[in-house]
Amino acid sequence: MEETLFKKYIILWFSQSVSGLGSSMTGFALVLWAYEQSHSAMSVSMMSFCNYVPYVLLSLFVGSFIDRHNKKTIMLVSDSIAAFGSLAVLAFLVVGRLEVWNIYMINTVIGITNAFQQPASAVATGRLVPKEKISNVSGMNSFSNNLIVVFSPTLAAFLFAAGGLSLILLIDLASFVFAFCVLLFFITIPEQVQNKTYSSPFAGIAQGFSFLKNEKGILYMMLTMALINFFSRLTYENILSPMILSRSFGDSIVLGIVNACMGAGGIVGGIIVSIKKESRHKAAAIYVSAALSFLFGDLMMAVGKNVFWWTIAAVAASLPIPFIQASQNAILYRRVPTAMQGRVFAVRNAIQYSTIPFGIILGGYLADYVFEPFMVSGNKFARIVGAIVGNHAGSGMAAMFLCTGICGFTVSMISCFNPEIKKLA
Repeated sequence: MEETLFKKYIILWFSQSVSGLGSSMTGFALVLWAYEQSHSAMSVSMMSFCNYVPYVLLSLFVGSFIDRHNKKTIMLVSDSIAAFGSLAVLAFLVVGRLEVWNIYMINTVIGITNAFQQPASAVATGRLVPKEKISNVSGMNSFSNNLIVVFSPTLAAFLFAAGGLSLILLIDLASFVFAFCVLLFFITIPEQVQNKTYSSPFAGIAQGFSFLKNEKGILYMMLTMALINFFSRLTYENILSPMILSRSFGDSIVLGIVNACMGAGGIVGGIIVSIKKESRHKAAAIYVSAALSFLFGDLMMAVGKNVFWWTIAAVAASLPIPFIQASQNAILYRRVPTAMQGRVFAVRNAIQYSTIPFGIILGGYLADYVFEPFMVSGNKFARIVGAIVGNHAGSGMAAMFLCTGICGFTVSMISCFNPEIKKLA
């Protein structure tokens, strides 16, 4: 029985990966289109911001709904609404009425659907995959996600030049239809009998936090991961690309190589996780991996001054990420009762990802108005930092990587020795 369910998960994973490729190409093409219209980096940042904020806020309230309702239906409806978003963009584009604010609104709707789809998908994974294979499945997901990261920009750029945004949107919709049909006709997700009587969304939040109150190690893990996500998104979401372009004299090929290496590191990490035995020290694996990512990724990105060092830093930053995800998932699926997983995963998403929108917005502001001006101010401390990261264009953003590397490494190592977190191993 378990083997049959796992085979179904493999089919689901493949179809969702195809759909993810289509969605990723659309996201990249929309960035290209929006930047062509506004020539504003902030407009691009706002696209991510509008997606994350409703996702984080709504994640607090959807847990009990997910636990009480059919996971397959939730995934089908959520994916359908997101597909209607792509269809709406296509419609606006065809009639010549597409504007950047339309994309903000549609991204907000997609953020809302993701708040339902992602925890439902996480619970479905737990129902289809034997617990001893959860780490391997996390590696598979990291592999496919990073493969998409590597290839979707290239494919999207080629298709955008060949047929424009409309062609990419049509491919995205076709990939949705494929994944929708696979889930609808070929996948059966086991459901437990649940009490479907109405309960307040606030009751679901209370139940999720009540569980975490008794599982302090899991709560501390979520809080520390929120802080780690903040430091990571402060730089990699908005700052990496302009920093590389500034320090390479606008060489887009160098930027493409660095981004490809970032994805390649994640692919290698995903492959290793998908085939290796599950770690016996899962909590330590989470924070040691995060510490190594900050230490060798962020710090090397800061002090590196050419493509050779940046590519090594990119691999070093991304390769440990699948180990973090796999170990965290293994802990959650083992310690959270199946009937509570929707509520706990939804609260987890709200806590861990709540810092990402602030990191996205704050990163751009700090780069433009704090760190870059500081590094050219002639301040004595600026000269000391400049001796480490350089004092040319982009040195302020490099100094930000220096700060996130130190802070992220410190938080990771302190968390590793937290007594409650250590009990999760």
